[in-house]
Amino acid sequence: MFLMTLVLATALTLSLMSPAKAREMTRVDPQWAPGGVVISQSQRRLYFIADRGVAIRYAVGVGKRGKAWYGTKRIDGKYVEPDWSPPAEVKRDIPSLPNFIAGGAPGNPMGARALTLDGGAYAIHGTNRKMRGSVGGAVSYGCIRMLNEDVIDLFERVAIGAPVTVVP
Repeated sequence: MFLMTLVLATALTLSLMSPAKAREMTRVDPQWAPGGVVISQSQRRLYFIADRGVAIRYAVGVGKRGKAWYGTKRIDGKYVEPDWSPPAEVKRDIPSLPNFIAGGAPGNPMGARALTLDGGAYAIHGTNRKMRGSVGGAVSYGCIRMLNEDVIDLFERVAIGAPVTVVP
């Protein structure tokens, strides 16, 4: 019994010390407040500010040329396996897309989780199997794409209302 308790306590301690599926811990400018998100378009990285001067860094896909945006928004929704309807611009460019794809369906580009941003145009979301290779590229219509395992990790950490600042 003592050995089992020791093993469980050690596992719990290690899980609290290390980010579950996050890419890596890194130092950042201490100007960023804990709980916020900073996205670097040029680095194609998302930083969840875990503590003053410390962040968890994830690889992301960002907006393609002419679709990237900059500024600050707030997370206004958190969704598990969200449904997706292509925006008019996407539908115009890819008319063969269905008007609706159910959450969890293999062709749904939103992946496992979505964090919507105020203003309604953009989200931070996962990817489907076909789109995994797009993470790290300038590929989207403005949304921020993450690997499913990374967006699940971020989803558990970030709160509704948290600021999301996108920088060049």
